[in-house]
Amino acid sequence: MPSIQQSKILILATDGYERSELRVPLDELKKHGATVKIASVGGKDSIKSWDEKDWGDSVSVDLDAKDVKLDDFDALVLPGGQINPDKLRVEEDAMRIVKEFINSGKVVAAICHAPWLLVEADAVRGRKVTSYSSIKTDVKNAGGDWRDEAVVTDKGIITSRNPDDLQAFVAKIVEEVEEGRHDRRAA
Repeated sequence: MPSIQQSKILILATDGYERSELRVPLDELKKHGATVKIASVGGKDSIKSWDEKDWGDSVSVDLDAKDVKLDDFDALVLPGGQINPDKLRVEEDAMRIVKEFINSGKVVAAICHAPWLLVEADAVRGRKVTSYSSIKTDVKNAGGDWRDEAVVTDKGIITSRNPDDLQAFVAKIVEEVEEGRHDRRAA
């Protein structure tokens, strides 16, 4: 079981990520001692957040999604917002990463609208999942057992509803990373 201090965590996002849903995990996981890298698509040096009702600040990108190697990371974090996951779910490199993490048994954490990426990867079928309430029907139609809870975990796949759940979301990421790989069916 890896400790959080030795873990390497990847955050996958693009323009339009919900600011708090990237910044809070980034900052809190670093405070716990994890190495955290941000990947995006399209060779961008930085990506711009959506902060409640308008564009927010930007964050630097560490690597392009096409260059991400599964073996370099222990967990994947997927921030939400409406724009970010909708853009990513049509990107081949982004979906390759999501599917590889799902298939590997490594921790995958998705908040708010980010479970759309899990739906696209066919990774919610038969699993307990939560999400932002507006995509509840999408999750259910993809075979997920949707729950209205702050954080739901099913064999290392962590989902949360919204920014109000960020503390529980991050705490569960730390817990699941320290548990190690999880046996689960491939996406």
